[in-house]
Amino acid sequence: MIQLIGSLSEIGAGTRGSSLGLQAMQLASLSTNPQFFKDQHIEMVREDNAIMHRENPALHGKYIVAIADMYDRISSHVKQVMSAGDTPFLISGDHSNAGGSIAGIHQAFPNKTLGVVWIDAHTDLHSPYTSPSGNVHGMPLATAIADDNLASATNQPSEAVVAAWERMKGPSQRLQTKHLAFVGVRSTEVPEDNLLKKYSIPNHTVASLRKEGVAAIVNHIKIQMQHCDHVYVSFDVDSMDPSVSYGTGTPVEGGLRLEEASDLLQMLASWDKVSCMEFTEINPLLDMKGNAMGEAAFALLDQTVETLADRSHV
Repeated sequence: MIQLIGSLSEIGAGTRGSSLGLQAMQLASLSTNPQFFKDQHIEMVREDNAIMHRENPALHGKYIVAIADMYDRISSHVKQVMSAGDTPFLISGDHSNAGGSIAGIHQAFPNKTLGVVWIDAHTDLHSPYTSPSGNVHGMPLATAIADDNLASATNQPSEAVVAAWERMKGPSQRLQTKHLAFVGVRSTEVPEDNLLKKYSIPNHTVASLRKEGVAAIVNHIKIQMQHCDHVYVSFDVDSMDPSVSYGTGTPVEGGLRLEEASDLLQMLASWDKVSCMEFTEINPLLDMKGNAMGEAAFALLDQTVETLADRSHV
């Protein structure tokens, strides 16, 4: 069974509005598939977006203590769903939530090997020691690979930030870098580039996807992750070109076309190793085309959930 999980924390982002991404998709569904959200029960993870009205953000790790708490809640939901033999599909606010998703998979299957396909304009490999902004949505993969990237450090985070960061990384590494693949990354900073080079992490660019074809890229990923037991797919809508919509916090030119994103997600969802998926960073407050991003994201969600469901019936 596919279990939708709503994790609408947006305190890891630098802009407001991604907590409304689920509502944007629900609104979009009314004109194309109004039955979708009636048929799908959504487990909601408690968020604390109101902390932005109570506390000042910490330097080098904005609201990181609350985000560490969010990790705990998300991981608990994901672990419970996966331990029951079901497939969690998360709809999250900002991309910091994804670190909690990865933690939950690891908690459910601590002795299994995890692969991660990160479809995004950014690598999200920063840490409090390297982030120029302190926005934690740029850090989730660093928690998964447990690398502070101290060789590239430019910051001296406070003890409180470091303590929360260590909580987020957990007691053991959840993801080996040889089982990580990027698709669509085209905006990085020097500390992230250093990690990409250090670990030789593949980035399947938009140009390579168009040259080789989506099927070839998916095949490369399958070969890379052939020894993985579970694969998690994280889809940040900023992986798509802004011509689809600017309804996301950090749009970058030169991204995937909607059709390319659809083909990629359907091919990955049909792969029997994919056991958890996530859509993130849908921000209707930044959309200059009405609800275009909500409509695009829901179309992809509808197709992807159907593909997962068809796979489970085979």
